[in-house]
Amino acid sequence: MFGMKVDSGDTAWLLVSTALVLLMTPGLALFYGGMVRRKNVLSTLMHAFGALCLVTLQWALFGYSLAFGPSFHGLVGNLQYAGLSGLATDVKGTVPHLAFCAFQMMFAAITPALVAGAFAERMRFSAYAAFVLLWSTLVYDPVAHWVWSEKGWLFELGALDFAGGTVVHLSAGASALVCALVVGKRLGYPHERHQPHNLTMTLTGAGLLWFGWFGFNAGSALASGSLAALSLMTTHIGAAAGALGWIVVEWWQRGKPTALGIASGLVAGLVGITPAAGFVSPGAASAIGFAAGVICYLAVISKERLGYDDALDAFGVHGVGGAVGAVLTGVFAQKALNEAGRDGLLMGNARQLFPQLIGIVVVFVYSAAMTWVLLKLIDKVIGLRVSVDEEREGLDQTEHGETGYAL
Repeated sequence: MFGMKVDSGDTAWLLVSTALVLLMTPGLALFYGGMVRRKNVLSTLMHAFGALCLVTLQWALFGYSLAFGPSFHGLVGNLQYAGLSGLATDVKGTVPHLAFCAFQMMFAAITPALVAGAFAERMRFSAYAAFVLLWSTLVYDPVAHWVWSEKGWLFELGALDFAGGTVVHLSAGASALVCALVVGKRLGYPHERHQPHNLTMTLTGAGLLWFGWFGFNAGSALASGSLAALSLMTTHIGAAAGALGWIVVEWWQRGKPTALGIASGLVAGLVGITPAAGFVSPGAASAIGFAAGVICYLAVISKERLGYDDALDAFGVHGVGGAVGAVLTGVFAQKALNEAGRDGLLMGNARQLFPQLIGIVVVFVYSAAMTWVLLKLIDKVIGLRVSVDEEREGLDQTEHGETGYAL
């Protein structure tokens, strides 16, 4: 059926990686769910599971074709692969085309779920569902095409993004910032404390994210060889360094290292290393992860002073971390480690910083602008935010008719 071009080892690794990345969305649900108040835990979990279901069908019907179909002037794919037409007997590289499509589906599904951290505890689920479908189609799919399609204009410009620092984290983070501003602050914020209700749940989610991220980054090698091994090692080192960077500066500033801090820091490190994972050395990964942990911590603690309510720090961790990683990819990249890459600043190629910075600016501005338009449209048609009384009672009961805990 597939001829001799399919490599069974590469295919096996990609299928396992697909399952690992799938697990990241339930992991994100636990990570976010533990940080909200008890009355909103189910609504927060629903953001992740809802996105997984909605984007799966969108991807199969037309999303994959928009992201990876034959290019229309480097901007978006055409609809040749709509309904996954022709993929069942096709090969992409050394793997079945459907395996690649399924792997990329998991990236597309988790990205709008990341955005939900910004407006946790206050958005209508109906508005969220509309946002996920529209945002995936009009933001994620084109950006993925620009950066990852071989005919995408940012790809042709030379921007490096191994596994989604720009495509996933920066686009989600920029959109999260706009969501926080448009939807508005939670009732009582910042004067009223909105304490996490279950940090053990959050740390469990962080562990699942760390585990799944090996598929996210090492799977992006699309083969089970030395590049996957490099990516796995840089990913793990980046996570550990990010956790240490966060808690070192937190310990110095607050006098205590916190469990929430180590969980947030390891995710920041993972975000930072994502665009660089297959282009840099393990030593560089430690520097990238540590820098991401420190810078993301400073971004998160500045939100109250800047006056916006990013409830679960989607912008501070994913937006800022994605940008840090994209810049440092241009600093530490080595072509000797990956023929598909380029040398960065430290290898004598300062010019690599140019496409990295262009990618950051363009993806941030486009994602933010489109998100603002979509939110205004949805607010006019459906209404974005629950009522004051519903917010006080909690979204689990008012939006879903359930409670997370029967105590």
